[in-house]
Amino acid sequence: MASSAEAVRTVTQIVTSVVASATPKATGPAVPPQGGVLENVNPVDYDAKNPIILFIVQAGIIIIFCRLLQWPLNKIRQPRVIAEVIGGILLGPSVMGRIPGFKDAIFPAVGMDNLNLVANIGLTLFLFIVGLEVDLRIALHNWKVALNVGIAGMALPFGLGAAIAVGLYNQFKDEPGTEPISFGIFMLFIGVAMAITAFPVLCRILTELKLLDTPVGMIVLSAGVGNDVVGWILLALCVALVNAGSGLSALWILLTCVGYTLFLFYAVRPAFIWCLRRTRALQDGPSQGIIAFTILLCLASAFFTGIIGVHAIFGAFMAGMICPKENGFNIKVAEKIEDLIGALFLPLYFTLSGLNTNIGLLDSGITWGYVIGVCIVAFAGKFIGATAAARFSGMLWRECFAIGSLMSCKGLVELIVLNIGLQARILSTRTFTIFVVMALVTTFATSPLTIYFYPPWYQKKVAAFRRGEIDWDGKPLDGSDSVSDGHYEKLEADKVKRFTTYLRLDSMPNLLAFASLFGGEAEKLAAKVHPSLRQNSETPEPNAPPKRPVEAHGLRLLNLTDRGSSVMQVYETESYTAHDPVVNTFRTFGRLHNLAVSGETLVVPESSFAETLSTRAADSDLLLLPWSETGGMSEQAVIEDKGTKNKIASSSYLAFVNETLNQSTVTTAVLINKNFGGPKNKSTKDRSKLRRTVSSVSISSHPDAEVTAPLTDKSHHIFFPFFGGDDDRTALRLVLQLAESTEVTATIVHFDVPEGFLAPTEDRKDEISSPTKSHATVTTSSANPSDDAAFFAALRASLPSPLATRVVFETVTSTDPVGDVLARASIEVGQNPKNGGDLVVLGRNVRVKGLNGAVEGRSDEIRSHGHAGDGAKSVLGGLAERVWGAKMGASVLVVGAGRRM
Repeated sequence: MASSAEAVRTVTQIVTSVVASATPKATGPAVPPQGGVLENVNPVDYDAKNPIILFIVQAGIIIIFCRLLQWPLNKIRQPRVIAEVIGGILLGPSVMGRIPGFKDAIFPAVGMDNLNLVANIGLTLFLFIVGLEVDLRIALHNWKVALNVGIAGMALPFGLGAAIAVGLYNQFKDEPGTEPISFGIFMLFIGVAMAITAFPVLCRILTELKLLDTPVGMIVLSAGVGNDVVGWILLALCVALVNAGSGLSALWILLTCVGYTLFLFYAVRPAFIWCLRRTRALQDGPSQGIIAFTILLCLASAFFTGIIGVHAIFGAFMAGMICPKENGFNIKVAEKIEDLIGALFLPLYFTLSGLNTNIGLLDSGITWGYVIGVCIVAFAGKFIGATAAARFSGMLWRECFAIGSLMSCKGLVELIVLNIGLQARILSTRTFTIFVVMALVTTFATSPLTIYFYPPWYQKKVAAFRRGEIDWDGKPLDGSDSVSDGHYEKLEADKVKRFTTYLRLDSMPNLLAFASLFGGEAEKLAAKVHPSLRQNSETPEPNAPPKRPVEAHGLRLLNLTDRGSSVMQVYETESYTAHDPVVNTFRTFGRLHNLAVSGETLVVPESSFAETLSTRAADSDLLLLPWSETGGMSEQAVIEDKGTKNKIASSSYLAFVNETLNQSTVTTAVLINKNFGGPKNKSTKDRSKLRRTVSSVSISSHPDAEVTAPLTDKSHHIFFPFFGGDDDRTALRLVLQLAESTEVTATIVHFDVPEGFLAPTEDRKDEISSPTKSHATVTTSSANPSDDAAFFAALRASLPSPLATRVVFETVTSTDPVGDVLARASIEVGQNPKNGGDLVVLGRNVRVKGLNGAVEGRSDEIRSHGHAGDGAKSVLGGLAERVWGAKMGASVLVVGAGRRM
């Protein structure tokens, strides 16, 4: 029994020990909590197995911070890189890093590796896009002057940089975080940092200041291309020397790099282009597979230059340079990848530059002395060298100063150079901070100095002087002044001989129909005879010299965005002008309708559309603005909504028209279309039913159905109410010129109004908010009513007989002029809906009290739409707003007199 009890006790002890060993200890869970913040996990705690959470926090803070800083800096025309670096400085140890726990929580040392990795991937792809931007063909234009500017703009700052490098090397060579390198390598790096120019930022500044097509822009762009390429080569040399363990290794690195460059250009590039042609990627644009192949080519090139001891970004840069520019392939590739790079990767990289910048290290007089010295050397070397070279090439002093200011721009390229120096331990954190301050100062000063030395008024003066229109004092060389009075024969000098128009895709149908009225009647030529049937003895009779046609110049404006591909489009404006379908449609239609037509495509910021149009139209007699059919600045396909039904309520387009009218120095006409050129294809039938329908859009659906036939009546009827003043006089001259077309009839009514009706409104600014926040004062002069009546009577009496059968002059006395205009217009226009479209022409008269005051108690008054309604009145005039709101079935043309300066 004892033995059995002992056995039971032994078994019990063994089982108990096994169960105890298998039972979890009460020291805590073996698996880390998976519930995140629901289990009280701090989301900014770095987890090596799940680093994405901290990365999202870091990226979100950086992007939001940089975008907030970019908004005010954009107002003073500063590039985005300024905001990104300043954002990094504020987030770094200089400002927010001083908050206890901020750096350890948001930017801990263990979490910076992932941020650096993503930022450097973005940098590699960005240098690929920079390579896509570099077009060596640009350097061929004005190459002699550009070569002089480029050489002097690099040699002098390089030499001055080598001089100041002596002091920097002796003062800061033993600081923590640096490698014991020779003075020669340090001097080479400092010289490159002083000599380099930021080509991508320079392109954007030139575009925003509208200098690309000026002599200054052409020379700076050509010199900048060569400067950029030479700068990257010198930097690659510097990095190779730093990475090499001996002089022999450095030689092998350089020889390998040169051989690889030749291999890329003479072996890889032809094969790549053959592949693109074979897949039709050059003709039809890159597919997703081609984009993937191109990115692999970029990464492979970066990999090779990285493993041979040169930084990976040089391989990406060269991969971008070998991509063909044919048919805009480089632009299409950049469009596919640039948004993610510009919105996420680059802010991370340049913010890291700011995070590595510690303004607190500039804590002594000698350090600040070097800060000032580096800034002076960097700016003065570029400015003096480029200015002297430009002056030696025969350019004007102001042009030379502008070239010097632009070439001193450092921008993001300088920051890339500095970061490479910091990573290679050439620079300490203190010297890195000194050079970051220099990059910010020189980049910040570029735009203001260029505007100061080369303002728009000086550009216009130089252009007119070089065309031989004025002498250097600004006086016209021909000495001719146009004088006109009320006699029709003496109005020839005031006729529109050249007009400029804004070409919009959505407004082309009505714009072409209206422009054709300036062509007049084409000369009837004798019937053609086949060349083989002509008699050898026959000689054609000499024709009378043809009448000089009206010149029409069309401007197609493309929006310049903050994307790199948009800047690339600027280089291709000649190609866009030659092949743009809108410009070519206008060119062909104009020539068929007896107009001497030219056109061009420009890539400018949307905020500069008004300034561009007013500047380009300065040598014309008329600027023609079509109203938007889309309800805004966009030209995309129209989907009818509230914005398109009430066209003049579009605040964005009102702001654009208002700015253009206020800046224009020539007569400006705004065409608000309503079926001008013929009615639209618009079916009113209910298409919701499941049955076969017949429409004018699909004429083959029923061959016997009535369809929209060609216009048999191409006539237009014009109604013009004349009150007086500069705007109305200008509008009257324009109506009479349009009426010279045999398909135009016109009714011109002079309204004899009560005394005080034409008095100007109170002295105030007629303003409307615009994206650029620019407000201008509308200034018009009001003529004496008796002089206006005499002018109208003289024209009426001197009207030539061909016009007298199509133009009717009337004078009526009115006590309610606005109401009488609406009543008479409803009778005059819209009576023949199958003609080419009728037109109501109005003087702008925005400061005539009687035409813009409140009128109550009329059922046909347009209802106010808040600020938009008020804006329409202040931009187009109260009468135009009332006429358009009456829905008379006719287009409206609002004419503002020119104010030449």
